[in-house]
Amino acid sequence: MSVSSSNQKMSSKTSGKAPVKIYRKTSRVYEKYKNENEKELWCRYRSTANPELKAFFVEQYSALVKYVAGKIAIGMPQNVEFEDLVSYGSFGLLDAIEKFDPEREIKFKTYAMTRIRGAVFDELRSIDWIPRSIRQKAKQVEETISMLENKLGHTVDDEDIAKEMNLSVDDLNSLLTKISGTSMISLNDIWYLGEDNGEMSFIETIESSANLNPDSLIEKEEVKGIVIEAIQNLPEKEKKVIVLYYYEDLTLKEIGEVLDVTESRISQMHTKAIMRLRGKLMCMKNALKNQ
Repeated sequence: MSVSSSNQKMSSKTSGKAPVKIYRKTSRVYEKYKNENEKELWCRYRSTANPELKAFFVEQYSALVKYVAGKIAIGMPQNVEFEDLVSYGSFGLLDAIEKFDPEREIKFKTYAMTRIRGAVFDELRSIDWIPRSIRQKAKQVEETISMLENKLGHTVDDEDIAKEMNLSVDDLNSLLTKISGTSMISLNDIWYLGEDNGEMSFIETIESSANLNPDSLIEKEEVKGIVIEAIQNLPEKEKKVIVLYYYEDLTLKEIGEVLDVTESRISQMHTKAIMRLRGKLMCMKNALKNQ
């Protein structure tokens, strides 16, 4: 059954995809189900695929799409519009509703945020919004950090990175600001689990085990261990930025207030942290391939 026509439709600029409804006012369907036990509703939806229940879940969690889009938008250049991010993310919400397993010990909100974030990054990657010159600079910074840390055996500071790249520290920080958007996308391109299972997101550790074969499950646990170790080895402030942004769900501005530095400085630290992590993970990945 369709939701009341008084609800407004979200604008969509996705690549040829039909617009998805994001509900702004409570509907008759929402009022009908809002006081029922949510786990029971999920179990009922899994067994019946009732379109009314699907409409209820979309309405119940549509605010998550704007929340995730708002967080991602902070690190994006001006040519990436917030409304487009919302449109991309809405498909992630629908995907989460279809794939969520109520029997697992995880909240739908947590699962949905991961799927929404992934849908936004997938769409951004497909339209290739990052200029080639920025991509090349990001790759150069990542390779420089990885090379220095492998050579020296410890994390390197801004002075080391700037010296190796023949830049001043100020110029390095300016460069980190320019390439900050690429570090958001890079979180979705960390590890490949095999032809049938796709890539494993850096943060995405909550996929349904039913979608993975036993070998992939083992590999996934190994990757999670590698990711945790890599985060633990980050410089203290960068570690805090990663934890506060991805696990405590603070915005870059809020993290700046916690750490008493500017939002732009937090953006630079976030970018460096992701560059370090990508470099370490890719080295480990390549080492495993060569075994």
